[in-house]
Amino acid sequence: MAIRIRQRLVRGEVDNREEGKVRGRIWLLDKEQPIALELTGNCRRDLAGCLVTFVNPQPVAAAAEFDQLAQTQTGTAGDMTASRKVRTFDIPLEDALAIIRKGGSPAEHMANSLYIEWFSDANGRVVIESADYTIQVSEPFWTLPPKAEQKQIESTNQAMLEWLDRLDAAHQSREPEEFDPEAEKPLDEFGYEKVMRESDARTDKYMELLEKYEGHPDQEKIVAREMGWEWLEEALEADERGALPPHEEMEVPELVPNPATEGVDWIRDKNGRIKHPLSERSFQSAMSIWHFCDEHGLLGEQGDLDLHEMVFEFQTTGAKIAGALNSLAYDDDDDCRDGGFVVAALKRALNYLHKSVAAAERVAQKNLLPADRLESFRAELFQIREEMLTLMQKYREK
Repeated sequence: MAIRIRQRLVRGEVDNREEGKVRGRIWLLDKEQPIALELTGNCRRDLAGCLVTFVNPQPVAAAAEFDQLAQTQTGTAGDMTASRKVRTFDIPLEDALAIIRKGGSPAEHMANSLYIEWFSDANGRVVIESADYTIQVSEPFWTLPPKAEQKQIESTNQAMLEWLDRLDAAHQSREPEEFDPEAEKPLDEFGYEKVMRESDARTDKYMELLEKYEGHPDQEKIVAREMGWEWLEEALEADERGALPPHEEMEVPELVPNPATEGVDWIRDKNGRIKHPLSERSFQSAMSIWHFCDEHGLLGEQGDLDLHEMVFEFQTTGAKIAGALNSLAYDDDDDCRDGGFVVAALKRALNYLHKSVAAAERVAQKNLLPADRLESFRAELFQIREEMLTLMQKYREK
């Protein structure tokens, strides 16, 4: 996925005074030397031909992945503008959060957000986005006509697609593999991990495409084309022409859970859906913390990034647990269960849970939530972790 810089940025500058070139420097907290930008392309019309400087009034430590950024960023300029509209508080974030915790509504207004995107040869897509920075823009040395801006947008879209192709190719070979008898054997947990990593790469590509073409009238067709889903692209075009044949009703046998494993491998939630007990527990816990934060106005665009990460990573944990365990309800024979898949899927779920735990530690240091509420949430994280480890040991022994 894209590397997003916001909190750790100290200051930066983007220089588009030479047409077709975007140069700049980005200073990050705890890094002595600035990151240099040497990009081809132009900014949007509001920044084209200008020198743009921006300062973060409150830089704080953030993700360690920024340490992997190449010292010199070569590549292609993406969308670069200072005119994106976002909602922002009229008072400092800490004061706004204090008002929200007391049940109040801090004053807010629509503001312009700085959005700096580029496609790095070394690191892929990098984005700087914030409405909190102090920005200064020089007089333009040259202007970008509307037609030239449209060409820049097309160039940005092409750079996006090329990056996605590289992302895709990095995780899977495009050459057909020779027949390997070993590959025909049932997968163990490590084989399943490889398959899941490849699936994640495709999911990342899909999500980036959805974000890039959000609001485009042909979003579905563009995404289908770039994902290589020719059948879907053709179906969408046929649907537009009214050429799709009538849908035929197909009888699908109803899945029936194994009654012998009720209460162990499955339960019914309040809506009657079949779920593994741990899946339902993690879902309810994630919804509980999300509702609490949402009701107190802590998860908007101005919300704390660590709090966002804490909640999001736990929600993702629940989704991964569901994918690992919910199908166990329909296994009739305990000996036929694929223990390798269950272990591999739970291992991946643990990665997200650990990210939520780490974010919760940072949230605790910032005093963003009532101490008792945060403590109960952290206790729930560790209890769910213990249950996951117990299940992994169980299925490793099968």
